[in-house]
Amino acid sequence: MTHEEKRSWIHLVVTVLAYTGYVIVVTGRAEGRPLPEVPYAAALLWTIGGAIVASMAAEIGMAVIQPRASRAVDVRDREIGRYGEHVGQSFVVIGAVAAMLMAVAGWDRFWIANVVYLCFVLASILGSVTKVVLYRRSVPQW
Repeated sequence: MTHEEKRSWIHLVVTVLAYTGYVIVVTGRAEGRPLPEVPYAAALLWTIGGAIVASMAAEIGMAVIQPRASRAVDVRDREIGRYGEHVGQSFVVIGAVAAMLMAVAGWDRFWIANVVYLCFVLASILGSVTKVVLYRRSVPQW
């Protein structure tokens, strides 16, 4: 398994765990109230910050466990990275359009923020899964 594939796995696992934790915290705070009334901003920011720190720590841990592993990036790694990012970015666009439409329609900030966050999460998951699949198979030839 290449260094870049391991990074994709790390990002996939951390993203899923962080978002799951966020959903659990926010829904746990609801206690029968409507979700827009639940304080979510701090949990959202802490979750994003925690995911960034966890990804960095996992990558550092991976480097410590395998200090002699090659970190060289070849053409295949670059192609897989580029392709995975392009596939994942579709959800960023979807989230931006959804947030814009929700803002124009006057939706509550809770829903707008959570749709944007969900689309970032889906973009990360889709991009990471695409990269892992391409590492296991091959890069499509157009």
